[in-house]
Amino acid sequence: MNSMTGYAYEELNKDDLNLSVEIKSYNSKYLDLSVIIPSFLSRLEMPLREKVSKNICRGKVEVAVKLREKNMPVTVSADVEAAKEYYAEIEKVSQTLGYTEKIPLSLIVSQEGVLNAQKEFDVDSYWKLIEPIFDTAMGKFCSDRKREGENLKKDIEQKVEKLENCAKVFADWQDKMEVIFRENIQKRFNEILGDAVDEQRVMQEIAALLVKYTINEEIVRLDSHLKALKAEIESNPAPGKKLDFICQEINREINTIGSKNQIVEVGQAVIEAKDALENIREQIRNIE
Repeated sequence: MNSMTGYAYEELNKDDLNLSVEIKSYNSKYLDLSVIIPSFLSRLEMPLREKVSKNICRGKVEVAVKLREKNMPVTVSADVEAAKEYYAEIEKVSQTLGYTEKIPLSLIVSQEGVLNAQKEFDVDSYWKLIEPIFDTAMGKFCSDRKREGENLKKDIEQKVEKLENCAKVFADWQDKMEVIFRENIQKRFNEILGDAVDEQRVMQEIAALLVKYTINEEIVRLDSHLKALKAEIESNPAPGKKLDFICQEINREINTIGSKNQIVEVGQAVIEAKDALENIREQIRNIE
């Protein structure tokens, strides 16, 4: 089980080059991936995305690759025709205004398009530097998410145990309901009719109450949902979405038991079960 939140940073300083990779993630229903990379390395965005997708299936993930190189090779070319045009037009302005100073060369070459500098990028060479740094950062990132995920798993398992205890309370009291209903109805009939109690009528009233208030079906379904919940926690490496669905089903059964309940002890267990379930649902929002 992995948390959807995580962070990792890795850096390389080599000669005149500084390379850094930062990966961080937050909660999200789906995989929402953004990759920030220098424009001249845009061709590397897709392989980086593929690497993230192989390791992460849910969460808002932000990847930032920064590269600074001091002595990057540069090719400079001159547009001589453009320089001539600039010179001619500047000369016209100078004569019109009556300036006699010589037009400096620095003024001509500073005009747009006269000198063009093109940095030389060997993307494949940069990838050989970026890939191992990225892989190291991704390993740390996944470890960070797994560490936090294990903490979340322990907390969820404790809450599941509370749910199981509440389910046991429901089952225990379900078996006692018929006895309680019989005693209460017998007492009421005795208060009203004394010794002239119709035993058949008592049985009919008990049967009617059991039909109305029995929670046996809810207990069976709740037990099934709890088993499914534990199985997902143990076997599914990314159970977030499935657990959310199972919790909805568990919540439905607990609410039904609460609405049918006539026993104080069961009512208390319903409150405890709803509290444990809400804590589980809060934690599920944080796992992948």
